[in-house]
Order: sequence, then structure tokens, then C-alpha cells
Amino acid sequence: MSQFIESIKVEDQEIFLLELHQKRINQTFAHFGKEGSIDLAKIFKNLEHNEDGLFKLRLSYDLDKRVRTMMIPYAIPEIQSFQLVENNSFDYSFKFEDRKELDKMKMKSKAEEIIIVKNNHITDTSFSNILFLKGKDWFTPATYLLNGVQRQNLLKHKKIKETEITLQNIKQFSHFQLINALNDFDDMFIYPIDKITNLPGNEEYLDL
Repeated sequence: MSQFIESIKVEDQEIFLLELHQKRINQTFAHFGKEGSIDLAKIFKNLEHNEDGLFKLRLSYDLDKRVRTMMIPYAIPEIQSFQLVENNSFDYSFKFEDRKELDKMKMKSKAEEIIIVKNNHITDTSFSNILFLKGKDWFTPATYLLNGVQRQNLLKHKKIKETEITLQNIKQFSHFQLINALNDFDDMFIYPIDKITNLPGNEEYLDL
């Protein structure tokens, strides 16, 4: 039975982007031909979580509506190095619990985090969507692997734009940042583009 996960931001006892997380779970059930879904608001209420601070609510579930929850204290990671890793066949259109392929790609790399390249196009990191800065505007690749809830939220509120980002034009961007349900659009965690150790033009790129 396929297992799926949701990682949800809970801060000072408040749950964030609930509607978008619920929508993704509903779409997962519908895609695999299952009626009904699970009720996130009810699950969160029943947890009776009463601690302040930032937490990740990790929810794993299957299509028989079996659910496991963990509430984990969370700190936004600061990453020292990134590497482009090519994988033209990887599919992560649903938030599967099985991350073996992602872990294998990370083990191959020589950096702390990977940015996955698919058919010459920039997609996501192993745990987040990604934004790139050009001038004063932030852009996110149209070629995402997973249409994350934070990505959808920022596009909806017109804080970011979607565009094609490839190996050919990545150097036109000066900085990048990572976003997911726990990592907000945040000027504190912006990385210069040369934090990517094997940008095109570096022969090491082909060694992967």
C-alpha cells in the first residue's frame, strides 16, 4: 500500500496553509480512485497540541485512511553547499513517504543538498521548491517535481512568478532560496548562485 506524507507548519499552536494541505491530500485520494479523504483539521484538533514555538506536524497516511502523526520541533536549516544532479526519469508528483531515490541522489553528490535537473530543466531540491532572484523579482521553475503548498501560496499572492529555468539560463539569476511548508519566503536565508558548486561550465557537472 502506498504511503504518503504531509509536513505541516505549526507555530504557537496555529496550523498553517491547512486548506492547501487538505486539497493535496484530497487530490491524492481522488487520483488513486479512492472515495473520501482524511480530515486534517480534525486530526490536528485531536492532537491537543498546546506548546508554543515552531513545529513540523509530520503526517503519514495510506489510501485506507490509516494515519500516523508526529509533532517535531523545527529549525530552518542553513545549508553550506548545493550541487546540480541530473535525473531525467525521476517522478515525485505525489508526496510519497518512500524517499530512496532522493537519498540515492544525495549520496552521489559532493554537497550538502542537491538541486535536481530533469531534461535540462531545474526542478526542486530533495526537500523543497526553489526560488531564483533576477533583479528585484523572484521566480520559481515551471518544471517543479512537486507543486508545493508554499509555492502555490506565493504564486496565488503574486509574490513570485513562474518561469522556465534551465542549465542555459541559470547563471542569469543572482541568488536563490528554498521554500516549503516549513520554510517561508524569507530574506534571511538567501544563497548566492555560486553556492551551487557545479554550475554549467564546470566540467565536474558531467561526472555525475
